[in-house]
Amino acid sequence: MSPYHRPTTLQEALGLLAGPGLCIAAGCTDLFPATGARALCGPVLDITAIAALRGIAPEGDYIRLGATTTWADILRTDLPAGFDMLRHAAREVGSVQIQTSGTLAGNICNASPAADGVPCLLALDAEVEIASLGATRQVHLGDFITGVRQTALRPGEMVTAILIPKAKTGGRSRFIKLGARTYLVISIAMVAARLEVENGHVSAAALAVGACSAVARRLPRQEAALIGTRADAGLVGRIDPTLIVPDLAPIDDIRAEATYRSGAAVELIRRAVDDLVTGVGKVAA
Repeated sequence: MSPYHRPTTLQEALGLLAGPGLCIAAGCTDLFPATGARALCGPVLDITAIAALRGIAPEGDYIRLGATTTWADILRTDLPAGFDMLRHAAREVGSVQIQTSGTLAGNICNASPAADGVPCLLALDAEVEIASLGATRQVHLGDFITGVRQTALRPGEMVTAILIPKAKTGGRSRFIKLGARTYLVISIAMVAARLEVENGHVSAAALAVGACSAVARRLPRQEAALIGTRADAGLVGRIDPTLIVPDLAPIDDIRAEATYRSGAAVELIRRAVDDLVTGVGKVAA
């Protein structure tokens, strides 16, 4: 039987991680399916007993989401309206069992193109806090996920938190995904949208698309085209495929072809933006 470690302090965990071959386990909702076997084949570092890694709290200019914070924690916590899209995603990330055990850090470290949390966190300008035995560093989420099942983690490192700048939590936000069914599905496309409005005009916009490309993408050109325009029902007319599709690099797979994904992403963005300006996008507590 492979060694199983369940430390109660971060320092202990980092000390163990400094050795070779450890597999980090948090929610474990993807860990076993990814092995393709009936048992894990190497030593496991279970970080779920480290109290310091779980919870949501303000910290300086950020709101800190601990690495083992679960989707259920997101749903239970009173958060600014900019987080509504992440709460939408939490409701749809899987069954109640998945929401209770699945973690935010696990979602980003798994680095699936269809990870529900990633577009929302991108639209919140999330940064990833990474620790090793001798150092701590921060990486923007857009630089952390480098490819399918690939991240910027180095040997001996682990994610300890996701940091959301307080300045990026304003406005209203919306998450929509498209799949073969409503729940318990791997998405064909998903979008996260956040708009801030001042004096009836868009003052800030954040748009992100997941499940279309190998890595979820922000849409800076389409975002720029929305800023300064009236935040009314006519805003959806500013959504321009020529500002979206070139930034996506959509993929073909068993769930959909690239051309279908491109069209779906554009339509989902239109719906999300329309929801936000017409008042549909609010999530109940």
